[in-house]
Amino acid sequence: MKKHIRRLVSVACAAVISAGAIGMFAACTSNEPEVTITYEFNGRDYDVRYKLSRSDAPKTVQHFIDLADAGYYDGTCIHDYTGSILYGGGYYYDEETKELTEKDYFTVVRELEKAGHTFEQTVFYQNGENRTPLYTVYGEFPGNGVGNEGDRRVNVHSKGALVMYYTDKSKSAERIDVLGQRNDGGKQNDGVSEQEVPYATNSATSLFYTYLGTSDTAADKKYAVFGRTIAYQEELQPLLDAIADLTAEDDENTPDIDESVFTKEVTMTLDMLDHPASVDIFSDIASVFESVRKGGNTATFHVPTEPIIIKTVKVTKY
Repeated sequence: MKKHIRRLVSVACAAVISAGAIGMFAACTSNEPEVTITYEFNGRDYDVRYKLSRSDAPKTVQHFIDLADAGYYDGTCIHDYTGSILYGGGYYYDEETKELTEKDYFTVVRELEKAGHTFEQTVFYQNGENRTPLYTVYGEFPGNGVGNEGDRRVNVHSKGALVMYYTDKSKSAERIDVLGQRNDGGKQNDGVSEQEVPYATNSATSLFYTYLGTSDTAADKKYAVFGRTIAYQEELQPLLDAIADLTAEDDENTPDIDESVFTKEVTMTLDMLDHPASVDIFSDIASVFESVRKGGNTATFHVPTEPIIIKTVKVTKY
């Protein structure tokens, strides 16, 4: 009997060790994971902790964690600063040329996958009998028809909100139907776990932003809020103060950030960020998304002249 008990204990321990070796197993995941984003600005690091919400956006949270664990965000930058929003997650800043370089999301993620990293898939393109994962995220926000799936608590643009972003698409993208895996598994209505949704609103890749104010508009409902800062005043505000100090006039006692001094306008063509690039897995459906790629969409960014680097994104609680 004792040998039998010891054998059971050994098997259980081996299972735990094995699970730990390949990553965090389901029993150890939290409803509110935490990450620390380390921003580097003007020679100083700023560690900002965020609490994520699986209740509000479980698929977005897992996607963000997958990218963070793979080191995808490390070394990227805040490519757009508007005074109320810090946009990041898709560009590098070249210190020598002082220019932005777009990160080829689809190619990089596929290479990371080949190197052993895993990315949970929630959006697919059905091509006859073949199903192709698109490596984008199911849009967990009211504007995508998600409604009240799950226990939504933080899905508002409050101060310090962490939001998954995607760039606006051409009209052709709205006519491309993809399959999104619903959060409720279909329990709350027709029992269907997947639904046809437009690619345009289910095409988020790696872009995210931190909101610096409060807002409740129709535009806000187009994006998934999936977390919030834990200590905005103590951790994020010092970074904002440093930006303000850099741009303020000498005689200012309580300086505000002068965007005209701190940023320069840069217009970028959105070549690879939000559509399948020419990588192996998309070869059989490339023509479907060709109109999106050739949509000619551009965006004008307010790029900080003193770069804000996303040094690392580390998951501290799963």
